[in-house]
Amino acid sequence: MTWLFSFRSSQRFATTLTAVVTAVSASTFASAQTPAKPAKVKDPEAETRVSSEQMTGRPDREIILERDVEITRGETTLNADHATYWIAEDEVEASGNVRMSRFGDRYTGDKMRFKMDEGTGYVTNPTYHMQGNNAQGRAERIDFEAEDRALITQGTYSTCEGPDPDWYLKSNTMHLDTGKDVGTAGTTVIYFKDVPILGTPYMSFPLSDARKSGILVPTMGTTSTGGFELMVPYYFNIAPNRDLTLFPKYIARRGFQLGADARYLDRDYAGETKIEFLPNDTQTKTNRYSIASTHNQRLSPQASFGWNVKAASDDDYAIDFSRNLATSTERLLLRDLYFNYAGNFWNATARASNYQVLQDVLAPITRPYDRLPQLTLQAGRQDVNGFDWATTVEATRFWHPDLVRGERYVLNPSISYPIVRPSYFITPKVSLNAASYSVENPLTRTNASYSRTLPTFSLDSGLIFERETSIFGEAATQTLEPRLFYVKTPYRNQANPVFDSAEADLSFAQIFSENRFIGNDRISNANQLTTALVSRYIEPSGAERLRVALAQRFYFEDQKVALPGVVPQGGSKSDILGSGTLRISNALSTEGNLQYSSTQKTVSRGNASVSWRPEPKKVLNLAYRVDVPNALRQVDVSGQWPLGDRWYGVGRMNYSLSNDYANRPGYKQINVPPKQGLSEGLLGLEYKADCWIFRVVAQRIPTATGKATTSLFFQLELSGLTKLGSDPMEALRTNIPGYQVINKPSNINY
Repeated sequence: MTWLFSFRSSQRFATTLTAVVTAVSASTFASAQTPAKPAKVKDPEAETRVSSEQMTGRPDREIILERDVEITRGETTLNADHATYWIAEDEVEASGNVRMSRFGDRYTGDKMRFKMDEGTGYVTNPTYHMQGNNAQGRAERIDFEAEDRALITQGTYSTCEGPDPDWYLKSNTMHLDTGKDVGTAGTTVIYFKDVPILGTPYMSFPLSDARKSGILVPTMGTTSTGGFELMVPYYFNIAPNRDLTLFPKYIARRGFQLGADARYLDRDYAGETKIEFLPNDTQTKTNRYSIASTHNQRLSPQASFGWNVKAASDDDYAIDFSRNLATSTERLLLRDLYFNYAGNFWNATARASNYQVLQDVLAPITRPYDRLPQLTLQAGRQDVNGFDWATTVEATRFWHPDLVRGERYVLNPSISYPIVRPSYFITPKVSLNAASYSVENPLTRTNASYSRTLPTFSLDSGLIFERETSIFGEAATQTLEPRLFYVKTPYRNQANPVFDSAEADLSFAQIFSENRFIGNDRISNANQLTTALVSRYIEPSGAERLRVALAQRFYFEDQKVALPGVVPQGGSKSDILGSGTLRISNALSTEGNLQYSSTQKTVSRGNASVSWRPEPKKVLNLAYRVDVPNALRQVDVSGQWPLGDRWYGVGRMNYSLSNDYANRPGYKQINVPPKQGLSEGLLGLEYKADCWIFRVVAQRIPTATGKATTSLFFQLELSGLTKLGSDPMEALRTNIPGYQVINKPSNINY
């Protein structure tokens, strides 16, 4: 109850006093106001209002308030049993059950002295709760040094709720700067379940999700190739669009590794460079390093340039130091520099590129040709009086230290006339592929020239039928879409060298192409017809519920063009391709692809998968893959599933089944067949508490033929403070399709 309703004899005095307080404090606040963060905007016209059950004092100097005291100014409210308010200074001294709310932050204590206009003062034996990140703690004293800065003496800090937090840090001094969203602490010990787990003479931590410079939390882990690893990164937040991370790492079996990762982003350019260097590896007695750099820059609305460069010190670097499958099996490191200029309907590119090859002695590969340089001009227009035209002009100098090298010039114009209607389409097209070669053999020191010119005619056509029906009891539109694609290209003897071409695997994308080769060194002769049939069930929302497709190519003449050492494919028809996707429900879906040889009556390639996602953070995936030419037959199982109220299990198993392909039709010794057994594996547990998460994950990845690396991740994530240990999140997202972070909202996909 305020003084207005409680006082009898002093009511006139209180009314006069309120007017004086309002007038004096308002002018004082106006003269003392300083700029504040947008999130904490002070009102320069705010009044200081006081109330209590009893008031005494001098109207022009101070007010003494007793029982049920409340003092309010703007976003600041102070409550206490007793208080003295100095009017001119706009300052309060309060005691007894002191409570203050300021911009959503809450403080309690025994005694407080506080300047309402400046936001400075102190409180003794306080507890505090910060609205921005839900942090709380207690201390011997808190000094409010400025509007957004506080010094905590002999205090604790935690983002856990309740009087007994699961984790907290305890420090002799802590500075909380909400303006910069940074907290710093002197001698600090982190406690987990009241057990000290980490001590440090200095610590910096975020008060929000904003980036900040400082020492990042050390990460620890172990691998089968390096043993125990400890990394202590340091992050430089150079600017909102630039940062740099230094990551020195100790690897028990190899020594100290130094690393740096620099990133930058602007309106006209972006890039990243990452460098790792390990001097005098204790196992190899050599210096080990890797470099990866990308840059893209727009010079004008039409012009741009950039590079993509990777390098490693030796063939085994990725095997010894990578922790994910993509980099551990990467054997071709691209170095590419380009310049591009785009006109209204044309685009010109100049580039120079080559590869560093990381060889595997059990499965060596041939080094690709260097392009030094490659000049490309592409142009085209659509709907020019109904016609579409396009052309590509290319000039490339190919270089190789051991193989035939030289220049290749390519001209590839085309013109088509698409006729597209709601129920059908027809697209006749005529194109020309002309190429000229000037080559030299470094072994025989001889020169030669080749040229070829090949016209191609194609006709693509299709029909679209629709009918209203239902699927699984729900309304849907079924389509039936037959398609015919005819190609005619005459045969030319092509003995020119192969610089960048390969025969494409049969797929739905390739079966509707005019050339079965990738690149410009080989143009297949063709007198062929591709037939296909697609049927879809489409919901009223436009989403596909079911899609089934079949396709096959028929040859009216023998295939004569081939790569060196390869026998041209025989037969009058290709394998049959099939694919399908089905969403049985919002939780259950399946898809599959099939390549069936009608001549050998066997499946040469195929895969099928099922995914079940009944609820957020619940997913099970099952897949099967067979590839007879490459001697692969694998089962892949992965998932994320709750094991209780707080426990989650995560895992993946990619298992190679027994290989008996040597006696099967279609087997080709292309690669070294994998052994029966586990190819890739991941197994882990996650525990989610209210304010912390614990993860332990073991991962096995292949790094080379017959070799694998096993990594062990331990991570304790203290919400709003830091993550201790090694981070398994990349491994979880890569290995488990549909994986969701357990401490994020369920409606956010990751």
